[in-house]
Formats: sequence, structure tokens, C-alpha cells
Amino acid sequence: MTMPLSYCTNVHPAEDLDGVLAQLDRYAGPVREAAGLDTLGVGLWLPADLAHRLAASTDDRDRLRAALARHRLTAHTLNAFPYGGFHAEVVKHAVYTPTWADPARAAYTLACAEVLADLLPDGVDGSISTLPLAWREPWTPADDAAAAAALAAVSAGLRELAARTGRTVRLAVEPEPACVLDTVADVVGWLEPRLGAGPGQIDPEHVGVCLDTCHLAVSFADPVAAVRRIRQAGLRVVKVQASAALHVEDPADPVSRAAVARFAEPRYLHQVRERSGGAVHAADDLPDALAAGGLPGAGAWRVHVHVPLHARPAAPLSATTDVLRDAVTAVLRGPHGDAAHLDVETYTWAVLPDDLAARAADDLVAGIAAEVRWAVDHLDRGSWWDADGDDLTTRRTA
Repeated sequence: MTMPLSYCTNVHPAEDLDGVLAQLDRYAGPVREAAGLDTLGVGLWLPADLAHRLAASTDDRDRLRAALARHRLTAHTLNAFPYGGFHAEVVKHAVYTPTWADPARAAYTLACAEVLADLLPDGVDGSISTLPLAWREPWTPADDAAAAAALAAVSAGLRELAARTGRTVRLAVEPEPACVLDTVADVVGWLEPRLGAGPGQIDPEHVGVCLDTCHLAVSFADPVAAVRRIRQAGLRVVKVQASAALHVEDPADPVSRAAVARFAEPRYLHQVRERSGGAVHAADDLPDALAAGGLPGAGAWRVHVHVPLHARPAAPLSATTDVLRDAVTAVLRGPHGDAAHLDVETYTWAVLPDDLAARAADDLVAGIAAEVRWAVDHLDRGSWWDADGDDLTTRRTA
């Protein structure tokens, strides 16, 4: 058995069913062919209005299922982090709304689960990634209590879905810098005291963690220790979003600052972390880090920019693909490692600097196919264990 592989369709703008079907024709099917794969998973992004429509319509789900089959594509994971408008001219903080304190978030998530349960291949569980509650402010104790109740209700809904359909769908909470749940430690610390299968509790059989390896790298976390902490809490890594962050070794160097400044753009937030003086310093967006009075530049920076997996930014910049490799290997070492879903998530192609961007459709197909091929060739997705336990000492390619 191997870790199921997909690429996330949030890279493509579409807000309705016809748009999603067109994505499969224009992009996903050709990506599978260009990557040389017999079948390929797609991590579908379904905006909220479409998710609710599909959940209510067997005919529409049949259309979607037929289009997937026609292109030899499978759907085992959904990205339910963005609620809608993910390709607006300015997204920034809007991607974190509605929060988990808003009932609309739970309703959207359960609609996604209903759709995914009907699309799953036989013998494969499903996963849905979601936001880490909200952006960190404003967030009140009342919001926190509402979010806990909502996640408990969703876990109960997923348990009922499994009993009714025979299909298991798990929710994966995705930590992100500057959110209420900023790091893996934050997600585990928030979930752990709320875990259980009783009323008002969050069932760990149906709720776990999404490990976005770009976010993990930005936080300067040790991927092996992060995965170990998730397991110790009785949680599982449900999904790994295969992504790489931007690394700036010497942000005080004028050449380095000019190079990283090219990645500042108006659509998405690009959180920055600096490790220096035994601490990690934070900026909410790349222009804030670069501004006078921003980050000190005394240590290396990690920037929340999803860099294509196979690509390398020009020196003096680099990408954190080593964090991705180590995280995938650590997940595979633990229980349920093979069942975790690996989803290539580079949604930034259209906003990257010209030397990395893919703005024309054919270029985007070629770029995503190269990422998928890189994942097949460089990430171990099979079942294997080392006798030395948690010490990461070896890697092998698929």
C-alpha cells in the first residue's frame, strides 16, 4: 500500500460545477497524462455554494463522478479551508472567514463530507482539510467555546455519515502561522483536552491534523518532533499538504532582500518568521517584514510562499523541500502512515515572479505535472519501518 497522492485544485479559479468540470478537462486530465500516471488523485476545492449544491443533488454528483472517471482521476481528499473567492484580486485575511465560531463553517464542512463520501474509491477513506479556527484576532473565549462545540458536532456528523454510508471521512485541522492555532503544538494542545467519543467531545477517529509542510517550515518546527507530538496525543496525521516555503539565509544582505521582495504581491498573505537570538520573530506579511522597523534580519527567514516542489528559486534564496521530505518520512513511520493523504498544494503559480510562474494554461499543466512527478520520484510513499524508532536516519525514493 502507498500513501494516496493528489494535487489540489485550489490552484484553479472556479466557483460553480461547470467551472470545476472544465478544470478537469483543461488541467487535471492533461496533468495526469503529462506526469505519466495511469491514475491521479485530485484534491478538489469546492466553494461553499457548490458544496451545498452537490450535497443536495445526486445528478450533479453523478456528473462530477463521470468527469473524474473519464480522465482516470480519483477524489479522496477535499480542501475546505477557503470558503469561496480564493482567486479574488485580494484574498489576504478573507481566506480565514467564516471562522469555526460561525455555524456556516460547520455546515460547509459537512456538505463537503457528504459529497466526498459519494465520490470515494472503494476501500479508501476520505479527508477534508480545514482552517485552524480563525485568524488570531479578534478571537474571544466565546468564539473558542463555539468552535469547540462546532468541531464536536462535525465529528459526530462524520461518525453518523460513516454509519449511514460505510464511508469514513476525516477532518484535518491545518495549523498556519498567525492563526489561532499557529503551530502543530497549538493544534494538539487545543484538541487534546477536548478529545473523546462522547457528546460534546471531538472524536479522534474522525478529526486529526493536516500537516502543511510549508507552514511547518515557516514555523521552524522539527518535522519529526511535530509528528511524534501528534501521535502522542492520540491523534493521527490525516493529510500532508506537500508544499515548500521560501528560505532566506541572510535577510540583512541587500541582494537577498531584493530577491525576496519579488515575492511580495497583493493577493495572498505571506507570513514571515525569523529565527535569531534563540527566538522566532514574526511578521504577518512579507512587506511588513521588509519595511523599516520590520524584522531585524539577524537570522534566517522563512516565508509563506508555496514554491513549486521541483523548482528552485535562484540563489541566494532556497526552498524547504528538506522539511517536506522529513515530514513525509516521519508520518510513514507511525501508525496509519500509509493511510495519510499526500496532496501537492502549490496554489501560487499565477502570483510568483516570472522565472517561477505559470500563467498560461499549457505552462500550468506542465508545471503541476512536474511537481507530481517530483513527488512520485522523491517522496517515499510506501509502507516501511526502521528499527531505530523515532530517529530519522534514512530516506529512500519511491
